[in-house]
Amino acid sequence: MVAATNAPVASSWHGIWHDVPVTGFLIEKDGSSASADSHTVQQLLDKGELLWLDLYKPDADELGMLATVFGIHHLAIDDAVKFGQRPKLEDYDDFTQLVAYGVQDAGADDLVEVHFFYSTRYLVTVRHGDCAAFAEVRNRLAHRAKPVSRLLLMHHILDELTDGFFPVLSSFDDRIDQLQDEIFAKPTDEQLAELFNMKRWLIGVRKVITPQRDLVASLVDGVAELPGMTREIERYYRDLYDHLIRVSDLVDSYRDLLTGSMDAYLSTVSNRLNVIMKQLTVIATIFLPLSFITGFFGENFAWMIQRISSLDAFLLLGLGIELTVVAGMVVVFRRRGWI
Repeated sequence: MVAATNAPVASSWHGIWHDVPVTGFLIEKDGSSASADSHTVQQLLDKGELLWLDLYKPDADELGMLATVFGIHHLAIDDAVKFGQRPKLEDYDDFTQLVAYGVQDAGADDLVEVHFFYSTRYLVTVRHGDCAAFAEVRNRLAHRAKPVSRLLLMHHILDELTDGFFPVLSSFDDRIDQLQDEIFAKPTDEQLAELFNMKRWLIGVRKVITPQRDLVASLVDGVAELPGMTREIERYYRDLYDHLIRVSDLVDSYRDLLTGSMDAYLSTVSNRLNVIMKQLTVIATIFLPLSFITGFFGENFAWMIQRISSLDAFLLLGLGIELTVVAGMVVVFRRRGWI
């Protein structure tokens, strides 16, 4: 199904497309795979049998095919060269460009940017990162009894990309609960660093999910139109919109939970610091009168030196007064709840 190659790299994708296999997948309308070379692509395109061409990490030659074979506008190809685009929907004369995001394989939280080029004659996707969503869609096509339309296929890909966020966010939920328990038990710098990393990832997801949700909303509300859209296919996109709303709500909820966890961390650290300062203050306060007493008796008073010389006087004045002061202060501190 996949044909990998070390195709010669042209100086620019504007160059002539060479008839070599590409790194990607070519799926015919009946769901079967085909050799991904320009001759086969052109032949299937002319017969109307090309369903989906998926380009993975395309080089300059492979991007040149988008211009020479498919006639895709150079501005859209420039976006596919640079990547780093926000989710958007651009309508050109004979095709529509759509940019969406998903996550990598299960257990990974890196985002994958996907560029869609859709028309009634073809569906082309361009991506630089691997993603389990594409393998799932290809597997679904291979076991499908009847052909699927290109617009519905694009929905399936978008739906798999969106659903890929749920397992990652679910793991976030579990991890946040664990971190909160660990913070209340014993806060550490590693926990705070992990909280910041998780919040940074959620902010990055929110930056792409919000416009992606608005993009799909424009399709289901009729603000933007796609060729071949029917009421039946529209129902699928409405369901996709519902999934995006759920992802967006989860991101906002977990971001608030992380903010609360950070506040709990800072409050716990501050409370522990206050307890330590209170203990040190109590100790210093207890030793303050002792320092005064020992300093007073340490003065060289002739009368005191001559008269206070017995063991009983030492035990009474030297130790008894200090122990009485310490015991009295401890009793007062306990009654006031300071210790």
